[in-house]
Amino acid sequence: MPGFVSEKKRLTESNLCFSNHSKDARGSTGSLNVDDRYVPVLPGLPDDVAKLCLALVPRTYYTAMGAVSNRWRSVIRSKEFITIRKQAGMLEEWLYLLTIDEEGKENQWEVLDCFGNKHRVLPPMPGELKTGFGVVVLHGKLFVMAGCTISEGAASPTADVYQYDSYLNCWSKLSSMNVARYDFACAEVGGMIYVVGGYGMDGESLCSAEVYNPDTEKWTLIESIRRPRWGCFACGFEGKLYVMGGRSSFTIGNSKFVDVYDPENQKWCQMKNGCVMVTAHAVIAKKLFCMEWKNQRKLSIFNPEDNSWKIVPVPVTGSLSIGFRFGILDGKLLLFSVNDEPGYRTLLYDPEAAPGSEWKTTNIKPSGLCLCSVTMKA
Repeated sequence: MPGFVSEKKRLTESNLCFSNHSKDARGSTGSLNVDDRYVPVLPGLPDDVAKLCLALVPRTYYTAMGAVSNRWRSVIRSKEFITIRKQAGMLEEWLYLLTIDEEGKENQWEVLDCFGNKHRVLPPMPGELKTGFGVVVLHGKLFVMAGCTISEGAASPTADVYQYDSYLNCWSKLSSMNVARYDFACAEVGGMIYVVGGYGMDGESLCSAEVYNPDTEKWTLIESIRRPRWGCFACGFEGKLYVMGGRSSFTIGNSKFVDVYDPENQKWCQMKNGCVMVTAHAVIAKKLFCMEWKNQRKLSIFNPEDNSWKIVPVPVTGSLSIGFRFGILDGKLLLFSVNDEPGYRTLLYDPEAAPGSEWKTTNIKPSGLCLCSVTMKA
């Protein structure tokens, strides 16, 4: 996967968003600035009422609102604020896409709303050009983790982690992971971010795993998986972490093993009916949707309740070279082409539609070729 375009000029303070998340400024849990503790959010109103008033404002205005005062900025960036918006029924679903132009030279993060309307292009992420990174969404923020830089044909893994605040439209640097890695699995489970496997220094395949706690802003190593694994992916179901796909140094070819981690007892177990060489995956309504490299004309749908798979044909005609990246909007699966295929319209799969009418086409389309996408409700 092509990496981010390297930042060519120094970012302004508005783009960098208080780099490193200084604990002196807001505490380790995203709490309010100590210096502003007794400053009312809105003079004359109790703070809980004032916060609700801010939460009722459409999300597109939060960048401007964050510039009003440090107090407002602290409220908007806090974990509590997204909870207030959820209780008020104000969460908005946006799709974040990393796209690249047809020449493969320029890429960018862009944002679409639930109707497919383009909102904005994100400010460039700080840091070096890299590939093999992981992307996770948590508490209205986009986390871009690790990856590797390429110099003279050699891959150098990193442990850097950057966070994009969707309310304030800015990036910040977080605590680095314990192990530098790339081509690893990552997912959010129970409000925590997990990373597993991948490649490390000198191309070493990894079995190590670690977890990020956003309240303490720290990464902690957890029990390793039984065998090194790379090129894999992860997802969360019913409070457990599922890791599948990719390859393992203890199997011939691609691994069908599914590593399952239970955070409650902090233990791994295994299943044997996974999928291999997955090029795209997404979770909708407690089911996993996969596209395997060996067959780009069928969806594989995994139901964790009985560990079963269902195969659904993809109604694509024409060139067999079309590959796909997945997106999710309004509980529906979008299939973006990763090739510049003339005449292709984005396919939409509705898992709740009546049999025979699940597939449609839509005008929702990224401005360039889609490298990856994540959905965020905030």
